[in-house]
Formats: sequence, C-alpha cells, structure tokens
Amino acid sequence: MRQEIWLAGGCFWGAQHYFDCLDGVLETQVGYANGRTANPSYEQVKHENTGHAETVHVVFDDARLPLPVLLEQYYKIIDPTAVDRQGGDVGHQYRTGIYYLDPVQKPVIKASLAALQAQYDRPLAVEVRPLENFYTAEEYHQKYLDKNPGGYCHVPKALFEAARRFKAGGQ
Repeated sequence: MRQEIWLAGGCFWGAQHYFDCLDGVLETQVGYANGRTANPSYEQVKHENTGHAETVHVVFDDARLPLPVLLEQYYKIIDPTAVDRQGGDVGHQYRTGIYYLDPVQKPVIKASLAALQAQYDRPLAVEVRPLENFYTAEEYHQKYLDKNPGGYCHVPKALFEAARRFKAGGQ
C-alpha cells in the first residue's frame, strides 16, 4: 500500500539520497516543512528564522517497507539526541522530525521512538507532529547528490551502500 511520511534529518541532500537507495521507497522530494513562511526560499529558511525544517517527503510501499522499518532506517542517518543540528549543520532548520498526515501513523511513530529511546541515556530530540505545511525546495536541491556526487553530505557514504543492500524482512 502506498503511504507517505515527511522526515527531517539535517541537510536534506544526503537524507534524500539515502531514502532513494532503500527498496520500497517509491519517490522522494526535498522541501521545507512546518514553518511560518509561505513558500520560502532556501536562503530564507537558512537565514531568516522561518521555522521550517529541511525535510524529505518520502512515498513508500508499506507492503515492501513497513513504516516501523523505514523509521529504523531513518534513525541510522541521524543523531536522535542532537538539538537543532546534524553533522556539521547547525540551526533550527536542521532539527530532526517526523511529520505525518495520516493519524493512524502516530502510534506507530510513538512506539518506534519509545524503542529507540531505550537505547539512549539522553532524551531524544526528534519532534513528532502532524504535517502543517510542506513547500518543495528549489529544483537544484532535488536529487542534489545525484547531480553532484562529490557534494557535501553529513550521512557517511557507507550508509548509502548499506541502504542499497537492505531488504525489509532480512538483511
């Protein structure tokens, strides 16, 4: 079954590339979620405190990649305890977050985060909220690492290869 979720995990370039490597992800798009400014530009999000998070809209096949498994994969590319930062990227736009439209997903997300919290002594900083808004980022940001293979990324390259090999139900 086709589902969608919006995942904020720091710089969206590497996050999108990672999700695109996973079997069961049907499409992705990068953009800006849950902020105060309508249709912001990258420069506004970066410099004007718009409240948006750099986010990847992930459309996935829940039969091939169930939401709990997708979330486990997402946790591999973030530091879930970091506040307003991932890797070398610092600022509120680089916060981690899971945003949903379907309220059926909320208890699944909460259970997944509870299991993740058990692995940490510090509190998690991953926000969970309904999606309020999402604005598609400029075209040059879409599939950025495909267009610029040597481009900056906070996600270790080894995780891209692991994602390509991953099959839900057994790796």
